[in-house]
Amino acid sequence: MICIRRSKDRGSSDLDWLKSRHTFSFASYHDAEHMGVSVLRVINDDQVRPGAGFATHSHQDMEIISYVQQGTIEHKDSMGNIEILPIGEFQLMSAGTGVSHSEYNPSAKNALSFLQIWIEPSELGVTPGYQQKYFGADKGLTQIVSPDGRDGTLRIHQDAHLFQLRLDCDQSAEFQPETGRTVYVHVISGTLEVNENILESGDGIGLSDVELIQFSARGTTEALIFDLP
Repeated sequence: MICIRRSKDRGSSDLDWLKSRHTFSFASYHDAEHMGVSVLRVINDDQVRPGAGFATHSHQDMEIISYVQQGTIEHKDSMGNIEILPIGEFQLMSAGTGVSHSEYNPSAKNALSFLQIWIEPSELGVTPGYQQKYFGADKGLTQIVSPDGRDGTLRIHQDAHLFQLRLDCDQSAEFQPETGRTVYVHVISGTLEVNENILESGDGIGLSDVELIQFSARGTTEALIFDLP
């Protein structure tokens, strides 16, 4: 089964300091037909104006991934982490029993653009944790997140995998999910053909009961590939 989620159909919120597009229902945006895919609950495309950000707030029992597309994030949390997250870097925070944090744009002139992703954990009440890493800009598929932290990936409390896909014009790649898995593809930039479906920046596609997923780029393209239970 294949289900396409077009960028123009996403929910939105427009505040003085934040513009956000919501792939799935979030906060005041609710769409009963778009509550998430498998354990993938949130993909928010956030743009934060200079000097603004998310004040200290709390989460519990959620795996939260951030990926910076433009600018930097200044992160502080109740675990004692004070970090700067630059462009191209991934952050994974396991909220577990509870964590408070803030995320700010420290620049006085440059906007911050990042993806905020929530994945439901398979185990509740885990000890909160924080991970951060840059995985480079190699072409093809690069694994970012895994359940066991294999090969230097970020470890998530769920049977879920996240890959970064980077392709130049006319380059291609393949992904073969295991039987019974669900795959969700979110296009960050460029134009990507996924099993003969053309996706643009901000588009997403969910695929289940598919033996092979074929990717072909029509220009410089970046996407995230979620392999889900």
